[in-house]
Amino acid sequence: MFGVCYYPEHWPQSQWEQDAQMMSELGLTYVRIGEFAWSKLEPNPGELDFEWLDQAVLTLNNAGLKVVMCIPTATPPKWLIDQHPDILPVDPNTGATRGFGSRRHYDFSSEIYLQESLRITKVLAMRYGGHEGIVGWQTDNELCCHDTALSGSKNARSAFQTWCRDQYPSIRKLNSEWGNVFWSMEYRDFTEIELPILAVTETSPAHRMAFRRFSSDQVVNYHNRMIEVIRQHAPNQFITHNFIPMNETGVDNVALAAPLDFTSYDNYPLGRTDLLLTGAPTEQLRRYMRTGHPDFATYYHDQTRGLLNRGFWVMEQQPGPVNWANNNPRPAPGMIRFWTIEAFAHGADCVCYFRWRQAPFAQEQMHAGLLRPDNSKTEAWPEAEQAMADVAQLDITSQPSQPASVAIITGVEGLWVSDIEKQGQAYDFNDVQFSYYSALRELGVNIDFISVDADFSPYTLIIAPSLPIIDSAFVSKCKASSAQFIFGPRSGAKTTEFGYPTNLPPGLLQTLIPIRVLSVETLREDCAEALNWNGKHYESCRWREQLDAGNTEVIAKYHNDEPAIVRNERFIYLGTLTNRDFLLDFLQQQCHHNNINTYRFDKDIRVSQRGKLIFAFNYSDQQHLLPLDSDTTLLLGNRIIQPHGITVWQASDKAPLLKK
Repeated sequence: MFGVCYYPEHWPQSQWEQDAQMMSELGLTYVRIGEFAWSKLEPNPGELDFEWLDQAVLTLNNAGLKVVMCIPTATPPKWLIDQHPDILPVDPNTGATRGFGSRRHYDFSSEIYLQESLRITKVLAMRYGGHEGIVGWQTDNELCCHDTALSGSKNARSAFQTWCRDQYPSIRKLNSEWGNVFWSMEYRDFTEIELPILAVTETSPAHRMAFRRFSSDQVVNYHNRMIEVIRQHAPNQFITHNFIPMNETGVDNVALAAPLDFTSYDNYPLGRTDLLLTGAPTEQLRRYMRTGHPDFATYYHDQTRGLLNRGFWVMEQQPGPVNWANNNPRPAPGMIRFWTIEAFAHGADCVCYFRWRQAPFAQEQMHAGLLRPDNSKTEAWPEAEQAMADVAQLDITSQPSQPASVAIITGVEGLWVSDIEKQGQAYDFNDVQFSYYSALRELGVNIDFISVDADFSPYTLIIAPSLPIIDSAFVSKCKASSAQFIFGPRSGAKTTEFGYPTNLPPGLLQTLIPIRVLSVETLREDCAEALNWNGKHYESCRWREQLDAGNTEVIAKYHNDEPAIVRNERFIYLGTLTNRDFLLDFLQQQCHHNNINTYRFDKDIRVSQRGKLIFAFNYSDQQHLLPLDSDTTLLLGNRIIQPHGITVWQASDKAPLLKK
């Protein structure tokens, strides 16, 4: 299934019919509309104008297209801001009000804005909830984008005080849990509690953790209330939301996704690569400048799929240069097709291109579309056509996305701990998690992202790269599971209230791995030392723990012969961060021990499986010979995979699927 993001309010009504006809001829099924159209829908308070939107929906439906309607709450109109200026959020880093003139200019703690959001949601849902030509809804747009989960407003402070009162039985208990005796930070009453921002130096980590949890709850509550209204008036239409990268929302994405029918993701491989490789060596960026890094897009595809453990949509797929990264190159020829098929290989059910036509005005006028402003077709058009033909030929969407053998446990509290207590400039939650994911993907291993509350039974190998806060229920689940577990450094290193375990880290994990972390050192990224494992020398870097290994088996050592990695039965603990070479060798060994096939080809070849289809994606500008068995049934491409090419073959009932 394929779709496009369209803005009828940007174009003369006389152009809509031609647009709709061209969409239909291209082979599109879905059209998303309306996510930024509040001022067109309600130009003045209470003055609703649906004539243009009704006509847009009718025009699209008449061309055989199905509409995904959006709730336009990402852009409150000027008249609403003027009526209620305290809707605007306050930047927690500067204390300045974030003003009108762009998007996402609202505070999740504004009760007035919540009520206004529910009002416009109800108006739309009542009008279109039974419309046969509208198949579903998108809530808001890219929640928390532009660092908007946190606000330093008076509304946020008041709501935070109420949240704290609900969380703690007394102010004495709060003072105790937060360690407020330190630096004379004790409160006498909940009404005295400030937001942990704009202080002389660092504020209490427990206070900041509570503020993160509160802010996440505010976002989730706002979203849930909106969904309740849509469900009431549109019970037979799906509801989704277009997520940004999970680490950028700053909230509990699992909770945010819970009431949705399926999740969606906005996929911009080149923009993301440029931002994430800021400061990287020139040759590293140049290698992926026009393709995107081999693992950035799928890293977020797999996380998006994992939020509800089911198929997802790409609601916005980059079709050409974007306008918002530091640098915005054109994709290499063939990459629109490539990214499209890659998304389906990782469990997507639909890909929608952003946008239909490049806008000749406003903030995104340099953002490419399928059409240029003069209505000529961009290079993305024939590539989208080819992708649709390939997907139809392979019948990809009929292939199930079965559970992988390997899972990565993720959770927002690891991100919060990393943000709140850096300890070392080179430690970053997302970088740590991505390093494990990227190594596994280079080995051709399918991966599921799961939460601590997920069912562990489908998995043979479970990896927790950064899980600093755990509880006894999680430990019990690990004991009951038959899987092998690998825990990264910092696991179990904090109590629920961001304290240091008095029995020393890894805290509650000591019942699985009876060790103690005696001390932690953090090093500059370019000051790595030796890590000795399996007769080879690798890097121990950035975060290094001094371990009392107890009676566990020491399987790797530091340069000074102290234990670095230990094993106790099915449980392995890494006391250090390390490099790509080690993760590749180590994880390949662990996969083999657990009878999980790995396929280690060129560093720019990625192998994925969906149902009975095996996909190979070549991110390099060189062709490569895939060592396929002689009786392999090729479905797309050839054994010699072309630069930026794709090869697909039928999975065999026997293993291995490839020659190793």
